[in-house]
Amino acid sequence: MRGSMAALALAFAWLSGSSHAQEITLESVPPVVVSTVPKAGSGDVDPGLTEIRVTFSKAMQNGSWSWSMIGKDSFPETTGAPNYLEDQRTAVLPVKLMPGKTYAIWLNSQQFRNFKDAAGQPAVPYLLVFKTSE
Repeated sequence: MRGSMAALALAFAWLSGSSHAQEITLESVPPVVVSTVPKAGSGDVDPGLTEIRVTFSKAMQNGSWSWSMIGKDSFPETTGAPNYLEDQRTAVLPVKLMPGKTYAIWLNSQQFRNFKDAAGQPAVPYLLVFKTSE
């Protein structure tokens, strides 16, 4: 919760900026997560799922990501290197999931900010939480 509030405060501070009004454009704002597979908050994810996909609001820097853990017990076992799909917006993490387990993964965090758009602007931190079925 504290991380989410910090992310909101950071986004608000960025948007409010200085006393001079800045034009808000898709290019000027930080990238944000627009969808995930599995869907955030899902409680019945197939443990046979072999990759986690996160799509951002704009093209991202290839080779730059921060799949961050809250703790070792809630981070999935990885089975390969992270990568982006051809759209440069969808990050993929190959994983091996266990049945009946809750996973929590930060996509960027206060400490790690390597999910960046093509201009080098870090994405707003996002906490992906889901549980696999038995």
